[in-house]
Amino acid sequence: MAYKAFDLTGKTVLITGGNSGIGLGMAEALAQAGACICIWGTNEEKNRSALERIRKINQKSISLHCDVGDEQEVEQRFAETVAALGPVHACFANAGVSGRSEVKSFADMTTAEWKRVTRVNLDGAFYTLRAAARHMVEGGHGGSLVGTASLAAISGPPRAEHYAATKGGLISMMRALAVEFARNRVRANSILPGWIETAMTEKALNWDKFRDRVLPRVPMRRWGRPEDFGAIAVYLVSDASGYHTGDTFLIDGGYSLF
Repeated sequence: MAYKAFDLTGKTVLITGGNSGIGLGMAEALAQAGACICIWGTNEEKNRSALERIRKINQKSISLHCDVGDEQEVEQRFAETVAALGPVHACFANAGVSGRSEVKSFADMTTAEWKRVTRVNLDGAFYTLRAAARHMVEGGHGGSLVGTASLAAISGPPRAEHYAATKGGLISMMRALAVEFARNRVRANSILPGWIETAMTEKALNWDKFRDRVLPRVPMRRWGRPEDFGAIAVYLVSDASGYHTGDTFLIDGGYSLF
């Protein structure tokens, strides 16, 4: 018999950037555990493709176009999510963009490039989490807030200071949310991925020089995969994590240890 606390039947989960990569890996696992999923993404083709996969598991799931860096659109889409699926029990602030490879030095980074990354990764997370926290508190049902950070938050990547700042800031935001809203039965935790095979990392992971230098430093001797994040997603939405808040879950195959 399966452990009943992991049964997510009756729960609704919102995942920004859930149409590919880690977000989709989490979405599929959550649906398999019984949750109804709402995917937010800006690429309509990816949204449709992801929803087809999710609906093979849970027919009630939906996808919506949402640019999380647009404050008004986030508020509108959150209202539409609730109208379509009912109360949101968990929200994953997972949408993100990476720094551009043409940035050769922090000293030469443009303000436009800085704001391009912070607009989505930090401002977008703020708009999303604010809407979700308000909803969970006002609804009185509590819930789980989850932010997808990055190893960049603790590893100091050169020429990606803007990306690192957003991910470090997200971790700090989640810790503060955990303290502020614990009395409202709202939990807040972060997930910190290492080197994972996604569209965002495809170029780096397939570059011979990078692969030959970095992969040997991963104790598990492989890159992570989106499905490696399914179990932690289910745990954080489930009743099994009812007393677990303010934490950062490092999932990197042991890379940061070696």
